[in-house]
Amino acid sequence: MARRMRTLTVERVGDLPEPCSACAVWELGGRSGPNCQAADDRAAFEAWVEDVRAQWGECGRIAYENGEPLGFVKYAPARFFPQVVSMPSGPPNHDAVLIACLHVDSDVRDVGLGKVLLQAALRDLVTRGEKAVEAYAATQTVDRERTPLMSVEFLLRQGFSVARPHPVYPLMRLELKSIASWTDNVEAVLDALQLPLRVRERVPAPLVNPSKTEGPAR
Repeated sequence: MARRMRTLTVERVGDLPEPCSACAVWELGGRSGPNCQAADDRAAFEAWVEDVRAQWGECGRIAYENGEPLGFVKYAPARFFPQVVSMPSGPPNHDAVLIACLHVDSDVRDVGLGKVLLQAALRDLVTRGEKAVEAYAATQTVDRERTPLMSVEFLLRQGFSVARPHPVYPLMRLELKSIASWTDNVEAVLDALQLPLRVRERVPAPLVNPSKTEGPAR
């Protein structure tokens, strides 16, 4: 078992699960709301990653186990996400980095991986001198395959508070000075997670017709 946390790059966009690898709902904007399948444009997402890394720096983390992606988190200043102007709780504050998306594979949910991904993002931002992060949250039960948003309960447990209330999509905020004293090694925590065994789909071997098998029977 080898688990690693890696940065989000253009070359690794293809590692993300569908529809995440082609989702550009935050990057293209519009009035669609935070729906992962509302803007399917792989080229736009890859161009966004390249642009943000060139202008601002690293913008995401991907967790892997034995080369297979387990989940990822994506973040950048709000100016890189045109969709924020359509959010009903208003755009993020100018001093904050937006955690736009956090996705965990359905096979390994509810065991702490989301927290580790979020901590990896926050640790990166602290070392870069960022002061705060914000994230839109969902107050209602949502299909986690179709939304980039985290739940209000999850963010509250990670120390976020409500920066701008809304009955459906409140804006949450965390001051990064509150985690400056963290000493946990993110990859060590990732490696220690008790994840369910992931059984990949196997292709059955073709049947062999005994009458056409060459050589004597044994």
